[in-house]
Amino acid sequence: QVQLVETGGGLVQVGGSLRLSCAASGDIWRTNIMGWYRQAPGKQRDLVVRKQYDGYTVYGDPVKGRFTISRDNAKNTAYLQMDNLKPDDTAVYSCYAEVVDTTTWGSSDYWGQGTQVTVSS
Repeated sequence: QVQLVETGGGLVQVGGSLRLSCAASGDIWRTNIMGWYRQAPGKQRDLVVRKQYDGYTVYGDPVKGRFTISRDNAKNTAYLQMDNLKPDDTAVYSCYAEVVDTTTWGSSDYWGQGTQVTVSS
């Protein structure tokens, strides 16, 4: 079994910063991909950022230049630094990981519990 635990999030004013973290634990051989998606009320879930084990990274267009993901592969942990936050960034942010586990030796997708980010104007 694999679990993802998210921390961070909260309320911030426009232009402010927040940092999210996502820690994967359990029967992990490798976390192929780690990242975040977000969903605002009444909208579809959108990609924020995905970072592969080899470092290849894809950011969603709305966050390019403002958000930065980093990974500690040894700790199976990812961090999302969010700067210059805007009201449109308000959403529930969910951590995502594609994990190869040591039980099945296959890859599976896992999700964190989600954390609310609210940007006030």
